[in-house]
Amino acid sequence: MSAPASRTLSGLYAGNVRAVLERGFKVIGNQNWTIVVSGFFEPVFYLLAMGYGLGGLVGTVTGPGGAEMSYVAFIAPALLATSAMNGAIYDSTWNVFFKMRFGRIYEAMLSTSLGPLDVAAGEIAMALFRGLLYACGFLGVMGVLGIATSWWALAMVPVAVLIALGFAAVGMAVTSWFTTFQQMDLINIVLLPMFLFSATLFPIGVYPQAVQWFIQALPLWHGVELMRQLSIGAFTDATWVHLGYFVVMSVAGVAFCTLRLRALFLR
Repeated sequence: MSAPASRTLSGLYAGNVRAVLERGFKVIGNQNWTIVVSGFFEPVFYLLAMGYGLGGLVGTVTGPGGAEMSYVAFIAPALLATSAMNGAIYDSTWNVFFKMRFGRIYEAMLSTSLGPLDVAAGEIAMALFRGLLYACGFLGVMGVLGIATSWWALAMVPVAVLIALGFAAVGMAVTSWFTTFQQMDLINIVLLPMFLFSATLFPIGVYPQAVQWFIQALPLWHGVELMRQLSIGAFTDATWVHLGYFVVMSVAGVAFCTLRLRALFLR
């Protein structure tokens, strides 16, 4: 590594992400474990109410590759992707907002030897932990209900972590610009429509073509499609597009968040 690059990295990263993680796990163990656990049940309730309640009226729908799926098998992978998104986004937005604007925790962290990349990586890793818990728990529910029909469904867990990484990185980056609780309400204004219209509860083909193009630009749609393909083991050339979308989203979010923390607290 060249000397200028080494000096730049040393100003951003101290190699001590572990300290941020230790603090995060202590807070969860002592205070926030009920919040983490309660977030798991929302997609399960959706699955039971919509999948079995409404599913009795819907019957079968067309899934990836033209495969016919029961309605509950159609929405379950979408709810898993949504669960990973919600777990990561709430941990990397409201939690980060309090630490940044009220607790002044990041300011205190960066006054030590920690660099902004340590803080960003540690906080994003904590959001990934929450997304991983939700993914494992929800996949277990799918297994018990006999919804997942392919061994590829096991890959839904690491893919859920990738989805969580993308949303956590972008969520933390966006939150770094917010200064009021009113601005934080914008997160729900974006998340709820994205959940409802990203082909989570019905096929994207019900929309006009122009609306489909807009939905296909949204990150959750890519996560939903990828999860559905894994649930039945049916893949297309678009599978790599879905994966690449979240890789780019993750890298861009982490880079932006690191630079933003540096600009805020290391002036």
